[in-house]
Amino acid sequence: MHAEERHLEILHRVRERGSIRVTDVATELNVSPITIRRDVEALAERGLVTRVHGGAVLPENRPERAGTTERGAPSTRMPGREFVVGLIVPAADYYYPEVIKGAREAAAERGIRLVLGISQYSPDEERAQARQMLTDGIDGLLITPCGPEGTRDWPAAELKVPYVLVERRPDHDTGAERVVTDHAHGARIAVRHLADTDRILIGLLLREDSPHSSLVLEGYRAGLADAGLPVNDNALFRLPPPGGDAAERERVLAEFTETVAGGRMEGALVHNDHDAIVVLQRLRSRGIQVPEDMAIVAYDDEVAALADIPLTAVAPPKHAVGAAAVELLAQRLADPARPRHRVEILPELHVRASSA
Repeated sequence: MHAEERHLEILHRVRERGSIRVTDVATELNVSPITIRRDVEALAERGLVTRVHGGAVLPENRPERAGTTERGAPSTRMPGREFVVGLIVPAADYYYPEVIKGAREAAAERGIRLVLGISQYSPDEERAQARQMLTDGIDGLLITPCGPEGTRDWPAAELKVPYVLVERRPDHDTGAERVVTDHAHGARIAVRHLADTDRILIGLLLREDSPHSSLVLEGYRAGLADAGLPVNDNALFRLPPPGGDAAERERVLAEFTETVAGGRMEGALVHNDHDAIVVLQRLRSRGIQVPEDMAIVAYDDEVAALADIPLTAVAPPKHAVGAAAVELLAQRLADPARPRHRVEILPELHVRASSA
């Protein structure tokens, strides 16, 4: 059983029982207690559970001082009965842990019980989890749909409770409320930064499976226009994911490297962190100096700082997105007649050695 599968099993048991003991779960999953203890530590770091002696509990089950939040601020709990809100995201590892943590903390401050679902990028699993949550009696849903572009607005037709889209903009405007990162702005400030370091030939490497790729491309072009630089289609690369077409992925990476080696690119925005680290390693193996010969800005800032040359990166406000999504849904539950809102939060640029 892989770590992600164990994490899902542990989360399921904690949600079902309210608490778990490490030794009990180790026996049930036929692994060592040390393995489960490490899994609990990883989940606690993401804010999905709270560690207690010998096990874990739901975060909202932690003892808190009456009338105050964990930070000691006045409580903003919802009046009346406890609301239960579902949160369905594609994964509990890359990108989404901070979204989950932000949502969990905001829900706890409002006295809302948050129930987590992980779709594992499966539209069928996503719908199944949403239906189960509805059967269990949730009052509202926060959801990051994972289907193809044309189906990301599916909740409108099927959900009978208020919902908020998280980091998704459906193709067809259904009037759904949403909280998103302004990814176009993120790409724009990345290109401006590269231009400010006197880079003229600026490229873009896009992960082709990303739901944000069109916005990153939009921001990239806008950033070039801001700097008075031309758009060079020969410096635009679309990269398959690691689990996709291996031959095509290798071809694109080789072409990108040759473009830099040939002096036809001086800087690039690379979406995402993982691919930016791969690019960095390839360039260095060719004797290309970063940032002297080539500047790199990664997008996502999940692991960019851990590269052997720490990568400058655009950091989406993931924690703030999760918190704002809970706030938006809480206001809808408290006042169903209020005007619909859409929230867009700006990312930040964290400058490090790869573009200094």
